[in-house]
Amino acid sequence: MSADPTPRPSRLTAAAAVSGLEGVALVGYGVYLLVMGLLGRPESPTQAEMGGLTLIALGAFPLVAARGLLLCRSWARGPALITHLMALIPAWSLLRSPSSALIPVGIVVGVVAVTGLTLLISSETTRALGIRPPSGD
Repeated sequence: MSADPTPRPSRLTAAAAVSGLEGVALVGYGVYLLVMGLLGRPESPTQAEMGGLTLIALGAFPLVAARGLLLCRSWARGPALITHLMALIPAWSLLRSPSSALIPVGIVVGVVAVTGLTLLISSETTRALGIRPPSGD
């Protein structure tokens, strides 16, 4: 077996790690909601179960994207970008929460999302994925 002649850039590896982190967080919270719904603890068990299943399904996208980024697949950039952009919505909501305990969570979610976006649009990452810049016609 021959080794890949061009090593994966560190920014691409970091982007994959951030996407994987988001995926694990979504799946983890989805499992939590699903278990709480099945145990009948929340106010609306059916809503918790459906929310849990939805988050588990949504968590699969950044996990698949993270694997694709680790394998230097250009298609993986799109789902990763979408996931990071979507993470800005709950970050903003948490930052505007009346409960001051949720503001640090919003900051963390926002920082993770912006970090992932920055890593994915860097020139080092786009070159490694074989994505060419638009032509200046």
